[in-house]
Amino acid sequence: MKTRIHPRTYGVVFALALLWGGLLAAAIRQPGYTDAYYYFNAGQRLVEGDGLTDPYVWTYINAPESLPGPSHAYWMPLESLVAAAAMAVGGATFGVAQAPSVICFGGLVVMAFWLGAAIGQTRRRAWIAALLVLFGGFFTPFWTTTDTFALYGCVGASALIAMGRGRETGSRRWYALSGAVAGLAHLTRADGVLLLGVAGGVVLWPGGRLSRQKVAGSLAALLGAYLLVMLPWFARNVSEIGAPLPTGGTQTIWLRGYNELMSYPPGASAAAFWDWGLANIARSRIEALSSNLGTFVAVETWVVLGPFVLLGLWRERRRPVALGVTLYAVALHFVMTFVFAYPGYRGGLFHSSSALLPFWAALGIIGLDEAVAWAALRRRWNKAQAQMVFGAAAVVLAAAISLGVFASRLEGWNDNGTFYEDVVAGLPPGAVLMVNDPAALYYHTGYAGVVVPDSDPDVVPEIAARYGVTHLVLDQNRTAPFDALYRGLESRPFLVPLGMLDGGQRVFAIELTERVP
Repeated sequence: MKTRIHPRTYGVVFALALLWGGLLAAAIRQPGYTDAYYYFNAGQRLVEGDGLTDPYVWTYINAPESLPGPSHAYWMPLESLVAAAAMAVGGATFGVAQAPSVICFGGLVVMAFWLGAAIGQTRRRAWIAALLVLFGGFFTPFWTTTDTFALYGCVGASALIAMGRGRETGSRRWYALSGAVAGLAHLTRADGVLLLGVAGGVVLWPGGRLSRQKVAGSLAALLGAYLLVMLPWFARNVSEIGAPLPTGGTQTIWLRGYNELMSYPPGASAAAFWDWGLANIARSRIEALSSNLGTFVAVETWVVLGPFVLLGLWRERRRPVALGVTLYAVALHFVMTFVFAYPGYRGGLFHSSSALLPFWAALGIIGLDEAVAWAALRRRWNKAQAQMVFGAAAVVLAAAISLGVFASRLEGWNDNGTFYEDVVAGLPPGAVLMVNDPAALYYHTGYAGVVVPDSDPDVVPEIAARYGVTHLVLDQNRTAPFDALYRGLESRPFLVPLGMLDGGQRVFAIELTERVP
């Protein structure tokens, strides 16, 4: 039985989260990194009448034949759509585009509070759970920019709560709701489709309240609601790319390194992957496992709460909501470690584990209280006082991590515009650049571009002819095959050096004998 909380208290928690989220958002003056630039640019272009299109190529997987091309052929669209909705009302600026993320962040904190009360059964646990998500540690800088962290966290956690209520009540309405919200999660991130599979697993898992007939009805409600949400996006994709969903993203299963995302032409394949050898494959999965364990410990569970989260999950394992949470956590970590290893440990797990954060907060404080009670019995502590002290210490640690990580990210994010403005200062209007981060280039300058490939520089003429690229820009973050060009140790007849800029950017004009009009 959950603790009774006055509805006004939830309003206070939400207002507190909005205030903190608003302060975080105000400190971030621009998107700051590729993902956030991408989602913002697409939303802004939609509001300004350019449709869902990209004027650049950031990966050659599912790349269009020319520029501009259909957007979201690799990433999913919902973050851009909600940002566009906000900008349609308040103006096409980054500050306005942040508003949906702030609201979703507030919703995530409220869900943590509710779970702390429902599972933890005390107001103290509810507040600690909410504060742990409010001070999200390594998530903090990412909550209120135009990336999917807050949005996916909010819809993903909602789906897990809905399927838990379905398990508890046997009502197909809850399963229908979980299907609809799983659809929103899929519209936010490609791996959000895992939530649909998890919800189906919850329906079919033995020991529930459903008869065989009700199982079929619940599965139909689940799938029908999911399709209702997803069908408009499927229809758009069929119109633009000839398929309900892009298939190229599955190539990332076969990556032999993260930079292969930028290979031209896209070269990740099952044959090349198996030719890589079992030793390399095993090494890559061990690398992903090590990194993702670190993500669970440091990022998902605030450095110190990991064991207590697992203890709390074990203690509360018979609660209906625990089944979906467990299935999703296991499936997500498995897929991001052993299937999509490189995208997984380079950010995929970090993004999608945001849906687990309110559960980890509530279960973490339960597990911590259990461990403190055990220690208090043996050390003759005052149990209630010790639990208060350790719970407060967890919140203080989370706040310290949050502020430290936020400060470390802020300067780099807010001050990178000059880098791109310097690059285009001497270039003609309408130049198209091959550059490390074309999404950032477009945001800061309006110039179109393509990403520097992780391939031999001899592919540059083909890419330039295809997309009308006029200049190559190399910087400290160049891909390995372009290192000798950057250092001046190699040259190509189609590349004319224009000099080195103060920011370390080396610029080349691309001269082709023939160009595609």
